[in-house]
Amino acid sequence: MTITYHSSRVSQSDLAALGEGHLAYLRRMSSDDIRARFPSAQAIRPGLKLWALFSADGTPLAVSDDRGSILASATENELMTVSLH
Repeated sequence: MTITYHSSRVSQSDLAALGEGHLAYLRRMSSDDIRARFPSAQAIRPGLKLWALFSADGTPLAVSDDRGSILASATENELMTVSLH
């Protein structure tokens, strides 16, 4: 029996595009972390624990203090969610 292995590389942009428009991830973050990573989020009050929804490529989609509303937002947009720990 002969097994042949073909190695191929997946670029970072190809990896980020996997699941685009279909997959999103849910992450618990502090408002301070969100403000630091996303300058447009400066209006969010510091010191809060929030839930953030990101597209497969890491683009922020929604932020809330209520996990259920984030999941509802994903469902309304037909996105399958995964949690990151």
